[in-house]
Amino acid sequence: MNTFRQHLPEYLMEAALLGLFMISAGVFTIFLEYPDSPVHQAIANGDVRRFLIGIAMGVTAIALIYSPWGQQSGAHMNPAVTLTFYRLGKIKAWDAWFYLLFQCLGGLTGVYLVALGFGQVFTQPPVSYVVTVPGPAGWMAALLGELLIAFLMMSTVLVISNHKKLHRFTGLFAGCLVMLYVTFEAPFSGFGMNPARSLASALPANVWTAFWLYVIVPPIGMFLAAGLYSYWFGDRAVKCAKLHHNNQKRCIFRCNYNRNGKIDLSDNLPIKGQHL
Repeated sequence: MNTFRQHLPEYLMEAALLGLFMISAGVFTIFLEYPDSPVHQAIANGDVRRFLIGIAMGVTAIALIYSPWGQQSGAHMNPAVTLTFYRLGKIKAWDAWFYLLFQCLGGLTGVYLVALGFGQVFTQPPVSYVVTVPGPAGWMAALLGELLIAFLMMSTVLVISNHKKLHRFTGLFAGCLVMLYVTFEAPFSGFGMNPARSLASALPANVWTAFWLYVIVPPIGMFLAAGLYSYWFGDRAVKCAKLHHNNQKRCIFRCNYNRNGKIDLSDNLPIKGQHL
């Protein structure tokens, strides 16, 4: 309870960030995929519409990562990301579990708010709560797709966030990957990569097709990326669990950045006053 009280602001920020991401996903999908939408009618090509959704979601991810809340919570917005940083020793156990809980609550809240605001336009096909289900190629293609995108996302986050010159651009790289995933991978798996995001759609829609895949595979992909990164560079190379640390916000993780958001290359001990 002491941890909960001290770090509740970060937990609420994680919930709000994923909730906002789900609201953005729902609204932009409605505008571009609902048949009676003027935007949908004006753009007949489905690939172009998906590309535009990808741009919207990539920009949303970037905006959330660099927002004041994202700068403080670390902008995981994804249990697979949180569990990976826990496996790397950068997050305490209670913080990790509370992050997972609030991410799920935030995602569900975002979906229910869109459903409340748009009704059947959002809840019925073709939008259908933006639920993640395997595409026409089947569950095996979806599994491989989810594994690949999770692996690439965490590999990118670890390489860029721990680079002494590029770490401030981690959010930009992550957002660009989101754009590419929606554009090119979504036809195979619906672009889950996030158990909380998939749960947020599956629960209200009551659609559980291959749901196990969206819960199990993203953490596996990210764990593989973390294991490979640790093998190449060592666990000491991972400086913090934040995606963006070039700011003055407090950090509740086992952190190796100084107060100016610069990587401390002297040792692997938490910076005094930063690890709360």
